[in-house]
Amino acid sequence: MERTAVLVMEMQRGVVGDVTRFPELVAVCDKRRVVANAAEVLRGARSAGVPVIHCTAAFRADRAGSHTRNSPFLAHLLKDPAHMLEGTAAVEVLPELWEPGDLESRRHHGFSPFTGTSLDMTLRSLDVTRVVAVGVSLNLGIQGLAIEAVNLGYRVTVVTDAVAGIPDDYAQAVLDHTIGLLATRVTAARVWEAGR
Repeated sequence: MERTAVLVMEMQRGVVGDVTRFPELVAVCDKRRVVANAAEVLRGARSAGVPVIHCTAAFRADRAGSHTRNSPFLAHLLKDPAHMLEGTAAVEVLPELWEPGDLESRRHHGFSPFTGTSLDMTLRSLDVTRVVAVGVSLNLGIQGLAIEAVNLGYRVTVVTDAVAGIPDDYAQAVLDHTIGLLATRVTAARVWEAGR
């Protein structure tokens, strides 16, 4: 029997919320109603007893445990010593998506949620065989999530109206030409029709 969990990728205040450094990503999320659609998916999950796991990113002030020079994007972001620091508002999950009982898997390096975290063990301890992905971004995080999950043997579903990336036309191409090779694609309104 298939058991599902929802993985919420980087829906944090410092990424797509009120203290973001990515206003273009917030604008695309607003245009596509990504937060509202993700909330709909999470309501359905919780009412069905499906675990919700927030995959978050944060950095220590001293950057210990984080590779900071192996990616041009990370090197640029981390020039700001306050970027996504542990214990700050920026690393908090958007309040409209968090509920007591949700789980969190935090990482301090890289772009995807499995490598170097306990996410795989958490999913296996819950007997999960299928993951449903919502969040950001299609540029890096959602792609990495899908690839790693498939490599680890999970079936993957990506909720097409609860994910985003920039620029928007590129993100849509990723959904069509990359995610479509890795995952089932459904809308928030139909995700739970695909089974639990």
